[in-house]
Amino acid sequence: MARNVGTISRGIRCPIIKQGDNLRKIVVDAVLNAGKTDNFTLKDKDVIAVTESIVARAQGNYASIDDIASDIRRKFGGDTLGVIFPIYSRNRFSVLLKGIAKGCQKIILMLSYPSDEVGNSLLTYDELDEKGINPYSDVLTLEKYRELFGFKKHEFTGIDYIEFYMDVIQSTGAKVEVIFANQAKSILKYTKKVLTCDIHTRARTKRLLKEAGAEMVLGLDEIMTASVNGSGYNKKYGLLGSNKATEDKVKLFPRDAQDLVEGIQEDILKATKKHVEVMVYGDGAFKDPQGKIWELADPVVSPFYTSNLVGTPNELKLKYLADNDFKDLKGAELKKAISNSIKHKSSNLKGSMATQGTTPRQITDLLGSLCDLTSGSGDKGTPIILVQGYFDNYTND
Repeated sequence: MARNVGTISRGIRCPIIKQGDNLRKIVVDAVLNAGKTDNFTLKDKDVIAVTESIVARAQGNYASIDDIASDIRRKFGGDTLGVIFPIYSRNRFSVLLKGIAKGCQKIILMLSYPSDEVGNSLLTYDELDEKGINPYSDVLTLEKYRELFGFKKHEFTGIDYIEFYMDVIQSTGAKVEVIFANQAKSILKYTKKVLTCDIHTRARTKRLLKEAGAEMVLGLDEIMTASVNGSGYNKKYGLLGSNKATEDKVKLFPRDAQDLVEGIQEDILKATKKHVEVMVYGDGAFKDPQGKIWELADPVVSPFYTSNLVGTPNELKLKYLADNDFKDLKGAELKKAISNSIKHKSSNLKGSMATQGTTPRQITDLLGSLCDLTSGSGDKGTPIILVQGYFDNYTND
């Protein structure tokens, strides 16, 4: 019988994960039990995805504001520090800022405008145009910014992030000065010690600052790269990818989880004789058309995955074939011709006209986006996602 369903993405419920839990066993049991209760079976090339949050929680990968302050103080000396290009997020940055400020006497906070790196807006470009401000060159003091634009709240959160971040810094006893600029070197008029907080542009920002004469430049990826007083850490990403756990503690991005994904794969094979792929995922990589927010605030979509998830899709565009190569066919003849093209397609279609409009992204990024949208960020309670049929095509029955 012909199959009439393609890719299926299922959210899988599991117990609330705590530090020290055997996550490998919990994930395997949850998927197998879901198959029994919801009447589905695993197949070769299915994908089991586990959210980074429960991986880090099971690891106990947390850091407090005191841990962050200690690391900042040790690396920067504890006096005046330039903190530049943070994203505007209570969940992602507010606790980090509290720890950073606690390790300094004064913060020069340099904010990008009209929006942060991932699209959270302070202003619109229309407002800048109206006031004759060039965001590529103009540096604004807090006083000038308020004179021009006043107090503005974020569309979704209702927060004035300028005021909010200033309050966070001052709550630690540190002093704060705020400026607005998009050129990294602008901070060097105020201090030669800089912590750059951008995510995906951090390497370039560090290079530009060093070339411009900064004495000390580090990124968030270089803070909490080793344990401080028994804390969690992430050797590769530091504070990048962290999330607020409490008012005084953050959950760091998971570390050392390659054994976890390979172990889940191994246990599923033993239990079902099926070879599945396994990955850890965080933020998906997509942009909200309403708020213009690019979702990817983690350093990568997937930090750990099994080997067959490496690469990009190698797909033909069905509508291209139907409208061009086989435009004179229809019905069963059209289906047969397209199916034959798929079965005999090259293993590398890059550059072929018949691939135009397909998605040339990493498989882990595509799957991670699907999984992030399936699991959501609230109370769905499905931190494990099972994706079936993702690697199938029009010819698979």
